[in-house]
Amino acid sequence: MNKYTEITPELMELADLCKKNNAIDPELYAKYDVKRGLRDLSGKGVLTGLTEISDIISYKMVGNEYVPCEGKLYYRGVDVEEIIQGFIHDDRFGFEEVTYLLIFGELPTREKLDSFNLLLEEYRELPTSFVRDVIMKAPSKDMMNTLARSVLTLYSYDDMADDITIENVLRQCLQLIARFPLLSVYGYQAYHHYYQGKSLVIHPPKEGLSTAENILRMLRPNKSFTKLEAKILDIALVLHAEHGGGNNSTFTTHVVTSSGTDTYSTVAASLGSLKGPRHGGANIKVVKMFEDMKENIKDWEDEEEIGTYISNLLNKKAFDKSGLVYGMGHAVYSISDPRANVLKQFVRSLSEEKGMDKEFALYEKVEIIAPLIIAKERKIYKGVSANVDFYSGFVYHMLGLPIELYTPIFAIARISGWTAHRLEELNNAGKIIRPSYMCVAKHNPYVCLEDR
Repeated sequence: MNKYTEITPELMELADLCKKNNAIDPELYAKYDVKRGLRDLSGKGVLTGLTEISDIISYKMVGNEYVPCEGKLYYRGVDVEEIIQGFIHDDRFGFEEVTYLLIFGELPTREKLDSFNLLLEEYRELPTSFVRDVIMKAPSKDMMNTLARSVLTLYSYDDMADDITIENVLRQCLQLIARFPLLSVYGYQAYHHYYQGKSLVIHPPKEGLSTAENILRMLRPNKSFTKLEAKILDIALVLHAEHGGGNNSTFTTHVVTSSGTDTYSTVAASLGSLKGPRHGGANIKVVKMFEDMKENIKDWEDEEEIGTYISNLLNKKAFDKSGLVYGMGHAVYSISDPRANVLKQFVRSLSEEKGMDKEFALYEKVEIIAPLIIAKERKIYKGVSANVDFYSGFVYHMLGLPIELYTPIFAIARISGWTAHRLEELNNAGKIIRPSYMCVAKHNPYVCLEDR
């Protein structure tokens, strides 16, 4: 083992001291009415800002009470489901249109969309030798770390890196939106080569193709993909592009932007947030949970056997023994997550094309059974339903995407939302975000070293 990564007995002792002196009595949170996670027990979030970028509907007002309802998601006031129906009807890709809508606050005309696509194509290249000098050197086992490092390094190639005027930040963000697929795929190819001993294949993006098409083209050695594959990946990007100002990575964008720092530092911070398994990394957990499920359930159609496995998950007897059913439940939604509902409509078609009907049927059964068992075995304050991570990981699995790229794909989508929120924060020139923490430690006198 590398001596710099060894956990020594001395370090263990210090860690125990850390744990001992950093433990806060859980009852104090209730005593002082602390909203842990900035949410109350009903799941309603603490109001910390205003936005016009997206709206999440999970409750409706009935009389004087908030009542859970079917989830809805709006981008700049437009229902996401209607947006998707629109570009599917026209037989075209939608992620670029959604990016325009989120950033500029209105749906583009055909001429404006064409012009915007050409601008992204122009920005869809990396500085000279960047792939060789940055991505190929010291590749990481984690693609999110690779992506963050690449973003921070791009600072050095920008003569106006610290300029936070709207026009310059817009330029920087559009370049990052265009470059994220390259940074992610090339980072994976470097890892694939140096860590797994596979052939190194680097394909340049192709003009005239959408973001989704270029991701598949650059990733696959033969550059081939079906129309259905690209369309479903495009829909996944649309559904992950934005989800309010309060999700962890977007709130990070607001917090860091409010300090006045540069775009590259802001985006790197948001990437660090998204990497977490409670956020962007959740779909990986879903896929791994289902792999374990398929190994331990003999009959995938036996609802009783499926229910027993789910119960074992909740009681920390199965999979990673965390007590969680990954992909079930959401901080905001209760009855349904509209993103999961939309994605599911297309997952069926892809599962038929890939010959994975049985796996899809298992997902459907778990989606029905899990909320019933969770409601029975856990004290919950709102409804539980499948979230977008429940099906997105399955989609990426069917597309043959390596699991290392699941979260970077999320980042490729969400950079559009981060851009919109960064520009909104800068444009409104608010105060630095600085919430309050109550200190519950006792005051103690200083004791001289010789007397301790």
